[in-house]
Amino acid sequence: MARVSRKSAGAWPVRWDLLLRYRLIEVMVLWEGRLTTNHLMRAFGIGRQQASKDINTYLADYGPDNLTYDRFLKGYRPTEAFKPVFTQGVADEYLQIMHAREDLACSFESLTVRELNTEVLLPPARDLRPAVLRPVLQACREGKRVEIEYASLANPEPEFRVIQPHTVVHTAYRWHVRAWCEKNGDFRDFVLSRISDRPELVLPGDLGVEDDEAWRTRVIVRLGPDPRLSPPQQALIERDYSMERGELRLETRGALVSYLLQQLRVDTPADHRSPEAQQVVVLNYDEVKRWAVMPG
Repeated sequence: MARVSRKSAGAWPVRWDLLLRYRLIEVMVLWEGRLTTNHLMRAFGIGRQQASKDINTYLADYGPDNLTYDRFLKGYRPTEAFKPVFTQGVADEYLQIMHAREDLACSFESLTVRELNTEVLLPPARDLRPAVLRPVLQACREGKRVEIEYASLANPEPEFRVIQPHTVVHTAYRWHVRAWCEKNGDFRDFVLSRISDRPELVLPGDLGVEDDEAWRTRVIVRLGPDPRLSPPQQALIERDYSMERGELRLETRGALVSYLLQQLRVDTPADHRSPEAQQVVVLNYDEVKRWAVMPG
């Protein structure tokens, strides 16, 4: 968004609702190659006149060289000079739009928001109740202790714990809260679906995010193609992951390394799987292994 100046630090360059519409314009035209007023109408519940006005304002004020009308397509397509203004031009932005479409389509079956040529496979929803999340987030904001009834794989029978939470995390597979555990005397991850009662806020806490070394520590995970693959296969994997010089560097928190390795399917020794299934390996495992302990 380099071409959109801000009036002051923290101020939005344009109104929030317009910002979302301009982002959709860029994502649709860049990744699907065709933008019509129908995209905006279906996404934001606005009329055709307003949708047309949004496109024209985008062209006049922000991206005059980004779109051109194609009579054959009956819509706008990106120009050769297209440069994103409100997006970064990365595939994850298009994936977010696809996820939003799928979510709306599942919640409101009468809405025609799905595109015929795209599909998203969503992971199974994990249990998360507002009655659990609300007090946990409140405790994070206010620095309070929370009394919970908690079960884990190591102790499947629920027991009372007092924790001091600081951050709620979603790892794409589950929700958990990072918190100091007064029973064990260390920072741990507590899966929110395993909290069986309504958390109760108690006394103010004395330990927070600044005391959590694993959370504050930034860790670089270096990935490369599985060396058991042939050179042409390794070159293919390098292209798949946009590696530079045979390496992809991912930065995360020490407390999240295990989840990152799990998502990438590199949390088990490479020789336990075929190279075609493994595809990538951790190049600096000796450096990150202290963080690579998956909680129960």
